[in-house]
Amino acid sequence: MNANSEQGEIACQQVLLDDSSVFSVQWLELPRHLAEGVTPRFLLDRYLEHLRRFTFGLVRPGCDFRGVRFRLAGTPWNLIEFNAPVEQHQDPRRTCTMEICGGFLVQRDMCHRGRLQFITEELPDGVRIGLQLSEFCPLLLGSAQPCFFRRLLYRGTQAAIHKVVTVRFLLRVYREVGGPGARARVVSVKVREGRPT
Repeated sequence: MNANSEQGEIACQQVLLDDSSVFSVQWLELPRHLAEGVTPRFLLDRYLEHLRRFTFGLVRPGCDFRGVRFRLAGTPWNLIEFNAPVEQHQDPRRTCTMEICGGFLVQRDMCHRGRLQFITEELPDGVRIGLQLSEFCPLLLGSAQPCFFRRLLYRGTQAAIHKVVTVRFLLRVYREVGGPGARARVVSVKVREGRPT
């Protein structure tokens, strides 16, 4: 398979669960010959670089021994804060997980919930690479029982931005490993039950 002649598919789902936490997943399946060296840590490193470039430096990811933070440029505000990444390997799946521990965009009493995972999974014909955000409680939703206006506001802003960022990120990785002509279309999938965001 040549990435320049075959169109890939970026699978995507974003939903609000019954407890009004966010579940969001996006993935792309790579042929095995393109996936060499693509690990969860590789995905994390590329994602942090992509986030800075995609936002033209408005969001500045930073890492140190305490963890990872997405800082709003020119301010002391961390939009989201994560604990240090933890890598796990349990065939056929590898993950690099960052637990949410704070940030301006997180409900203050829910800073102990939520995680962002970078995932690779061996498949019979290739490797699935992806991101998964789960149990995230956005400040915009306000509580476990957000009103219609708050759900609409979240859907039209933060949820939409997250989807665009992650889809463009996976496409960027695809073009990095498969060449600049690599193309992919977005397809909806259903992994979890919930309200679409």
